[in-house]
Amino acid sequence: MKYVDGFVLPVPNGNLDAYRRMARKAGKIWKEHGALEYRECVGDDLNVKMGLPFPRQLKLKPSETVVFSWIVYKSRAHRDRVNAEVIKDPRIASMCDSDNMPFDCKRMCYGGFKTIVSA
Repeated sequence: MKYVDGFVLPVPNGNLDAYRRMARKAGKIWKEHGALEYRECVGDDLNVKMGLPFPRQLKLKPSETVVFSWIVYKSRAHRDRVNAEVIKDPRIASMCDSDNMPFDCKRMCYGGFKTIVSA
């Protein structure tokens, strides 16, 4: 079964274009190194009544939105190999200056996931 890295992060509305540019570059790099899919999605229907809405979980400010992202790999071992190559890629290093990121890295949620259903 495939393996997925998932991300949820707050992005200031004014930084969404900069985030999109960064994500496009990152997506190309991950795919060059073997990722099967790379997706970045911006919040659209976030004021839900069920469960714990993303805005509340992330303590979203009125001027922010939520980005939900994922990267798909063949397996966890494949993910580990791809990410090891991505981390060594100088193009990624040039985008990872924490003082110039278009979002607050400290509020990003991240994790690796085993697929249990694929329909």
